[in-house]
Amino acid sequence: MSDTAAPNRPAPHPLGRPLTRLRARRPAGTHESPERAPVVGLLLACHPGPTVAVTALTTGLARAAGRDARGCVLVGAAVLAGQLSVGWCNDAVDAARDRAAGRGGKPVAAGLVGADRVARAARRALVVCVPLSYASGPAAGTAHLVGVGAAWAYDLGVKGTAGSWVPYAIGFGSLPTFVAFGLPDRPGPTWWIVTAAALLGCGAHLADALPDLADDRAAGVRGLPHRLGPSGIRALTPLPLLAATALLAYGRPDRAGRLALLGAGTLAAAGALLGGRRPRIPFATSVAVAAIDVALLIRRGTGIARAGSRDVGRSSRQCA
Repeated sequence: MSDTAAPNRPAPHPLGRPLTRLRARRPAGTHESPERAPVVGLLLACHPGPTVAVTALTTGLARAAGRDARGCVLVGAAVLAGQLSVGWCNDAVDAARDRAAGRGGKPVAAGLVGADRVARAARRALVVCVPLSYASGPAAGTAHLVGVGAAWAYDLGVKGTAGSWVPYAIGFGSLPTFVAFGLPDRPGPTWWIVTAAALLGCGAHLADALPDLADDRAAGVRGLPHRLGPSGIRALTPLPLLAATALLAYGRPDRAGRLALLGAGTLAAAGALLGGRRPRIPFATSVAVAAIDVALLIRRGTGIARAGSRDVGRSSRQCA
């Protein structure tokens, strides 16, 4: 073939697949902004689903606990910055592994954004997270940063150990602690809400690892889910979630809590009974139990603070 045809070929992508599809669809006469792909890549690399979910959950918990509008904005901004830093840190650390595994769904591996840019974004988000966290008070800020630090530890190496569940437990448990210490009289959280949130985090860790289990194993990751295997994950995931439901149901007993526990137990039992014939059923029922836990956690937000401080939460809500 003549060398004159070479300039017309698209440059090879690092993964061996030229990314020309989007270029072909661009209307004639238009030009793609060189900054567009990195911005899109950064947005995708922050793990937008979990980032939005955790931010919304904690902001809702703050509102239920009695934080005013300003306080809820501060809580949401701090948690958003922390979650952005954790998501970007994860993709920056895993960049080489994702490329080797050919994970085209990962922005860095797909070439949408460079690993260095993602790492810089993670560090900047972490820096922003510090003053936003301490805007709710010293105890609240410290509690939140402990959780963010645990998540960074997971990204930087704990993910590959048998203790991979610990950062999830600390991170989720830190969220109601952050909210409670940010209330007007800094009351601190009730133990059962913190424990329930930590258990919810353990269940989330197991469920979150299942889709990428094979790729992680091939890359040498040996966290707790990878040691358990798919069947072990499906069997174990409902247990911490059901324990969280029980704590939330009986921490402040009422009819809603009893109904939630009954529903969660029914879902878990259905997953166990049907899992042998349909392997995806236990995962689906675990997600449903987790959704019940999240709803119950927000409902219990008025009881997030230790005894003697609930009236403060109610009064601050009335003033909001």
